[in-house]
Amino acid sequence: MLNYNPLHCLPSAEDLPDSDYTPVDNELQDLIPSLLKAILAWLWTSRMDWFFGVDMGIYYDPELPPVVPDGFLSLGVERVFDENLRLSYVLWEEKVMPIMALEVVSHKRRGEYTNKKKLYAKMEILYYVVYNPQRRRKPPLEVYRFVNGEYVLQPGNLVWLSEIGLAIGYERATYQGITRDWLYWYDKQGVRYLTPEESAIAAEQRADRFAEELRRLGIDPDSLT
Repeated sequence: MLNYNPLHCLPSAEDLPDSDYTPVDNELQDLIPSLLKAILAWLWTSRMDWFFGVDMGIYYDPELPPVVPDGFLSLGVERVFDENLRLSYVLWEEKVMPIMALEVVSHKRRGEYTNKKKLYAKMEILYYVVYNPQRRRKPPLEVYRFVNGEYVLQPGNLVWLSEIGLAIGYERATYQGITRDWLYWYDKQGVRYLTPEESAIAAEQRADRFAEELRRLGIDPDSLT
């Protein structure tokens, strides 16, 4: 007897374009989600059950083009398929809807507050994050949670995302030599998680303080290596 699997008739990631080929009009659209991804890679280095896509197509309907958030997070999926990594995020292959979608508002509005918001709600993505670095006519950060069929705005700058186990918010700091407001992950107490660069600097400073303390005690730290 022939076993019919409808998934065999659907295109795979290898058959589909990996983006919509629409260029970003603001460098922050790449830098901001890439920063969030880098912090997660440092924070969740031992976890292999998550994926953060940056400017990657999400195929949610085989008859429609993909939606391409500036960033999105999925939990409960393979972090790495193989050394070639993902080409795109195909829902009928992944079988897991992203838990969060991120849009960075560009100079030219791209439907962040209208069309994309409606589509992400239709897809029932739990959290929709809109970051507005230009702060034109809208708050810098809006975080929506999908509740009873619609998005409900969550109050405050720092918003706890309980299903993810992290909070998201913005503050002024320096990343890649650029000082401005950036989006960051925080713990439940509101303490910001460091970037990989900041963590490396902090580790170096701790080592320097330890070496100085050894010298104060009359011990040459180089003799311990």
